[in-house]
Amino acid sequence: MPSKPKGLAERYPAQLIVPFVDALAIVLGGLLAHWWRFGNFQLPERFVLAMVIMALFVVMLNSVLGGYTRWRITSISTLLGRLLLVWVVVALLATSIIYFANAAQRYSRLWIGMTLLLSFVMAGGARVTAQLVLRGARLRGRARRSVFLVGPGHQLVSVAKGMRASPGEGYSIAGIERIGGNPGEAWLERLARRVTESKAREVWICLPLEMGDVVRSIFYSLRNHTAEVRFIPDFRDMHLLNHRMSEVAGHYAIDLSVTPMNGMARVIKRLEDILIGGLISLLILPICAGIAIAIKVTSPGPVVFKQYRTGANGKRFKVYKFRSMKVHQEQNGQVTQATKEDTRITPIGAFLRRTSLDELPQFYNVLQGRMSIVGPRPHALAHNEHYKELVESYMRRHKVKPGITGWAQVNGLRGETDTLEKMEKRVEYDLWYIDNWSIWLDLRIIFLTIFKGFISKNAY
Repeated sequence: MPSKPKGLAERYPAQLIVPFVDALAIVLGGLLAHWWRFGNFQLPERFVLAMVIMALFVVMLNSVLGGYTRWRITSISTLLGRLLLVWVVVALLATSIIYFANAAQRYSRLWIGMTLLLSFVMAGGARVTAQLVLRGARLRGRARRSVFLVGPGHQLVSVAKGMRASPGEGYSIAGIERIGGNPGEAWLERLARRVTESKAREVWICLPLEMGDVVRSIFYSLRNHTAEVRFIPDFRDMHLLNHRMSEVAGHYAIDLSVTPMNGMARVIKRLEDILIGGLISLLILPICAGIAIAIKVTSPGPVVFKQYRTGANGKRFKVYKFRSMKVHQEQNGQVTQATKEDTRITPIGAFLRRTSLDELPQFYNVLQGRMSIVGPRPHALAHNEHYKELVESYMRRHKVKPGITGWAQVNGLRGETDTLEKMEKRVEYDLWYIDNWSIWLDLRIIFLTIFKGFISKNAY
């Protein structure tokens, strides 16, 4: 039977159209910037060359960072955030090339800046407009992709609820086929026939991992269909972390628990730590000097307290803090959490812990590369040994560098974890941060830390 005609978004997908839009935005931005700066549209050849190079950089970086894929399920804020990152990197590259080529006198820095600003506004505006138009059309029942669902009844209900909860993604159910045990040839033939009759554009096989042989049989029965086939495994009882598809050693793999800090993300995260951490370190030097003097004057012992903690990938490192307790010896190597009215805490130490000022030396850990400004807070080694058997996926929080502040801390989970429920909640927030990491999430956490992350009634 003839299939439904493709919609506009399928005939002209983002992967083909948007790169041309970005390149056109650079050209139009350059022309408008030249008119604004010099009063005409007659660009010298060197300016044209600069526009071509910037356009190539924009398209290449967007391709590498996934700016032209997954538009149907990507939020507008994510699209714009990714785009802004690309434009900032292009600006750095353009200015660096001009500087090292000793060509600063031949180019107008104002023209370059205006070109990038105007082109970003145009490219971003095109993305916002396209997303709003497409989502509006999907909400009205147009530009939708019909899906045929195959699987156990309970999982089909779960997938259907997810589709209804995200109408802007534009999926609709064209048919369902419930499955009980191991299907026979008659069932597979009926499935193939029903998929054809439904005219579905996609078939979603919703089965648990242990039914892999059934998935293979279904996939084979649909070999003569042109509908896209997706496998949606049931992971309800598994806590996934940054899950995705990849190819390793010539085989496809479903990554169930991997770090997001690879490739460009790792470089961006490190640049963030160096730039922001370095700036903060300079600004807090007078405060640190005052705190060091106050500690030395009010109690005997060292100014800085050092303790081993677990870092990224389970590697141990020494974390630095301003000493807030009297010098004492723990029994049998145990680490006892500070509690309310703890007699070990010095008078100045109570203030430092309540305001998080005791954490300031950890910016040195950040500059060393052993910590990050934002990440899961590092726990004492004894606490790791205790909780790793009690809290599911506890040790997965060590897939990234520990942080001075984190998503758990700005959500009120700071200080003493005197119950298992508190630690479970903290780990839940830490894993959510790792699974949803972005430079914008880091900046949001830093912003929230300034206003509500330093002082906590739970910090003793």
